[in-house]
Amino acid sequence: MTGPGNMTGPGERAVTARSDAGPAGTGIERALAEALADVIKTERVAVDGHFFDDLGANSLVMAQFCARVRKLPDLPSPSMKDIYRHPTIRSLAAALAQSAPVAPPVSAPAAEPSASAPAHQPSPGTGTDSHRSHHVLCGTVQLLFFLAYSGVAGYVTASGYEWVASGSGPADVYLRSLVFGDLGFVALCAFPVLAKWVLVGRWKPDEFPVWSLRYLRFWLVKVLLHANPVLLFIGNPLYVLYLRALGARIGKGVTILSHSVPVCTDLLTIGAGTVIRKDSFFLGYRAHAGRIQTGHVTFGRDAFVGEKTVVDIDASIGDGAQLGHSSALHRGQAVPDGARWHGSPAQPADTDYLRVPAAPCGSGRRTWFGLVTLVQLFLLYIPLAVGGVYILFTAVPAIGKRLDPQTAALSRPELVTDALTLSLALFCGFVVLGLGVLYTVPRLLALFVRPDRVYPLYGFHYAAHRATARLTNIRFFAWLCGDSSYIVHYLRGLGYDLSRVEQTGSNFGTEVQHETPLLVSVGSGTMIADGLSVVNADYSSTSFRLSRASIGAQNFLGNNIAYPSGGRTGDDCLLATKVMVPIDGEVRTGVGLLGSPCFEIPRSVDRDTRFDHLRTGRTHVRRLAAKNRYNLRSMALMLFVRWLHTFALTLFALISVDLYGVLGHVVIGGYLAITLAFSTAYYILLERCITSFRALRPRLCSIYEPYFWWHERLWKVPDRHLNIFNGTPFKTLVWRLLGARIGRAVFDDGCYMTERTLTTIGDGCTLNVGSKVQCHSQEDGTFKSDVTTLGAGCTLGVGSHVHYGVTMGDGAVLAPDSFLMKGEEMPAYARWGGNPAVDMPDAAEQYPGVGRGTAPAGTPTAGPDTRATTKS
Repeated sequence: MTGPGNMTGPGERAVTARSDAGPAGTGIERALAEALADVIKTERVAVDGHFFDDLGANSLVMAQFCARVRKLPDLPSPSMKDIYRHPTIRSLAAALAQSAPVAPPVSAPAAEPSASAPAHQPSPGTGTDSHRSHHVLCGTVQLLFFLAYSGVAGYVTASGYEWVASGSGPADVYLRSLVFGDLGFVALCAFPVLAKWVLVGRWKPDEFPVWSLRYLRFWLVKVLLHANPVLLFIGNPLYVLYLRALGARIGKGVTILSHSVPVCTDLLTIGAGTVIRKDSFFLGYRAHAGRIQTGHVTFGRDAFVGEKTVVDIDASIGDGAQLGHSSALHRGQAVPDGARWHGSPAQPADTDYLRVPAAPCGSGRRTWFGLVTLVQLFLLYIPLAVGGVYILFTAVPAIGKRLDPQTAALSRPELVTDALTLSLALFCGFVVLGLGVLYTVPRLLALFVRPDRVYPLYGFHYAAHRATARLTNIRFFAWLCGDSSYIVHYLRGLGYDLSRVEQTGSNFGTEVQHETPLLVSVGSGTMIADGLSVVNADYSSTSFRLSRASIGAQNFLGNNIAYPSGGRTGDDCLLATKVMVPIDGEVRTGVGLLGSPCFEIPRSVDRDTRFDHLRTGRTHVRRLAAKNRYNLRSMALMLFVRWLHTFALTLFALISVDLYGVLGHVVIGGYLAITLAFSTAYYILLERCITSFRALRPRLCSIYEPYFWWHERLWKVPDRHLNIFNGTPFKTLVWRLLGARIGRAVFDDGCYMTERTLTTIGDGCTLNVGSKVQCHSQEDGTFKSDVTTLGAGCTLGVGSHVHYGVTMGDGAVLAPDSFLMKGEEMPAYARWGGNPAVDMPDAAEQYPGVGRGTAPAGTPTAGPDTRATTKS
């Protein structure tokens, strides 16, 4: 959800242009004016007419204009950023005339054709017979590893339970639970470390094709790290020790809050006193054109890395330097010592992002906090968890009687009844008790952590704050209530200050997170899309402070935004997707903000107001009531299907317990594999049933039309189960079953597609961690969706975002953390980057062999382009 302007589609009135100015003067002006007139279907346009205010254009129309100009010979290539900064033909022509000449195409070195070859070129990462065999072999080995891991885990779990169950009393059961649980936890944490040193040794800067034997070793280490219980220690000094055990060079006093686990740890260097905020990517690797590339990531002493940042391989931050939130360092970028940078890609800035003073927090405090954590874990949490499972198995009749050898041979007509009773108790208990805990415990903990007060890290106040953040960011309840009027009541119950709510029925999306809900204020009439992260806690490497974050009234916030406390935006603002919210300067009101670093754009244009009559008066009251009733049915449906899934898993568990005496330990490992396959098939079938097994079609409508309510219901289908398939051929299969048109040999390391049936992915594409293809937008009261097409051999960088109505040509590359705006058309083999994304002809070192709109040398000419295109 981004920027002003709507999609031009069926039923929409045509864009009109004021043409009262004389002919264009210069040759560039004339060419630009003719191109724009052709796009908006008029004889001529005013060279001094404002694109949005006078000519009535919108961002999608101007994206089509930019694509048209790129196809004209001898003209510089404009970007959407140029359009917003120079919103007339005359000013745009002057700016383009002063720009640097277009760089000649860069050819691929003959010795390295595979680094950037398109999908149809015979090379590693393409669809040749040899590569297909590697693709199949890799998937087979990955499946066998999962089955073997499940079997071993099932055997160990069953053996441990038998040993715990043989205890003679409560004290003996506790001691046995402590020994078995603690040894199991240590083994799960130690195994990835051992596997890394045995399979890889030390990571080095390297490059190798996906689906190869080297990739298999890489994948095994990565998946073990991601399935590691040590992730519970993120934000704890113990996590830093664990990364050191994996080979990372990390100094004293480092604080890491990001849940994105670095994989190539030997290539990671973090100086003493550095703090890395949450939702940051510093993986030490990236996927590019069907190959995995590894490289160094270096942070100096006392460095600061903000929220929602991406640090690519071979990038560095100097001593005492800062990288602001919603920013990215591309490959080869280096922030000098003491400098402050922000933006995507990052550039020098004056803003100080380290806004909390230091506090006493030495090695002794960190050691004590880590030891207390281990004592609580080993002596309390783990034994209670293991013992709790034992109590559940013995106290619940549905399970206990099946474990009893004297009754194991009984008939099972009551199996379904037992599963029904147990699943209802578990599911309803989680919902009711969960809400009770969410509405009470965080308020009690808030009594000990006062706002605007500096506390040292790794003490009681820090533990209370972290407990509040974990409790109140449980996804289930926001998923259930989001995209409806009922999310307002849920967030108010958590502690949000929502002032006088102007109910829209879509005030918040299904994904919203915060540091503490008790210090969030949102003005009346504001609508917020998915992916909002309210950053109302500031950290240094030794201290933290909570502050109120206030979002103004009558705002619209797009997707994937980090909104910090002290954000300098007021009322009536549009914050575009992935925008970097400013924390200094004047308070912005009545404008739109786009990009990182952000710049001002029009708040809205005429076509954004076409459905305003549905947001006021009796019509609004009637439509809102109808939407609420529909949303309530959607919530009930989603609760039912989630419980039905719980019931099925419970039924499988009881059947496994029944079979345990016959098949032994193998049945426990089989349960893990069967439940994964069932859960995947279940949610695929659920989504296809909601869509009636039909593909979505591009739409332009009000949020008060029944189609949009149905589309919101589709968003509520859980999709977190897809992450387990990242980096395997099975992810592509799952996308196909969900309706996406996806080619062969696509490497998906963690991409997310919001509308699968509106997405087309060509052969041999490479999709990195955190990338997203979003085929819709909601701006205030208007919903729009359209097809997005990625040609063969495209690459989406880490954390990149592709919007609706986009076409990427074959072999095109989108840099990390980039935002490719709606309606953009990337030429074949182009390299774009930034937020918003623009042509990057000087990025040959980052992406060797990819030229500006030109295929690498030696690439066979592609046949006719049969990919789907978007015409508005």
